[in-house]
Amino acid sequence: MQKTKRSYFSATRVAVIAMFATLAGLLYVFGFPIAAAFPFWLELNFSDIPALIGTFALGPISGAIIVLVKILIKLIIKGTSTVFVGELADLLIGVAFVVPSGLIYKKMRTFKGALLAMAVGTLCSTAMSILANWLVLVPFYRQLFFNGSWAPLVNTMQALFGEKCTQATFYNFYLWCSVLPFNLMRCIIAVVVTLPVYKHISRLINRLNDKLTPPRPDGEEESAKKPDKRTLITIIVVAVVCVLLVAGVLLRYFLTKG
Repeated sequence: MQKTKRSYFSATRVAVIAMFATLAGLLYVFGFPIAAAFPFWLELNFSDIPALIGTFALGPISGAIIVLVKILIKLIIKGTSTVFVGELADLLIGVAFVVPSGLIYKKMRTFKGALLAMAVGTLCSTAMSILANWLVLVPFYRQLFFNGSWAPLVNTMQALFGEKCTQATFYNFYLWCSVLPFNLMRCIIAVVVTLPVYKHISRLINRLNDKLTPPRPDGEEESAKKPDKRTLITIIVVAVVCVLLVAGVLLRYFLTKG
């Protein structure tokens, strides 16, 4: 049987990545706090769902791109209140969720493989969220918004956990009673929604890709030496879109800052 080869970034794949990233970006914009259980700055959104489904359907590289583009979309629509530090942390947390999940599922394309993939992704993402909050976000917020004072952060946590939460015990309460359960909940919601639907979406994408991008024989020397016209156009379009997104983010930031 003659082997076939196709470009990884086919027009179909790029279009589907864009679809998942746009949906994830819109869901990311509409985050909301759960004030009765968590500090107000921990906002729940459902953008992990399309990112995880897209990862299972298209692979870990595509999943990482979806996470990156969703953050750029959010920055264009809503801007940043953290000088991009919060968005950088969300990028790391999101990539830590989808890439391990995608890598494991790529090797074990079964229901048990999907469960293992999402369990590992959940653990990696939760661990990354704890490290990001401990080492980056809390110190940054204290300096930027509160001139290094612990009082506003401690007061918010005391409203949830009582006076046992002090400056000395802040991280004990914040990391293990807020960040840990919040991010576990975030990942579990994505897992529960993804499990019933990812197979159907993956089959649909594969059928669409087969229809729009027919495979080429390996024996075509010219194709092996250089990418075809469609691939070049796709790469150029993706590069232009990424540049425009980044330019839009920077323009919005500096206009708002001014």
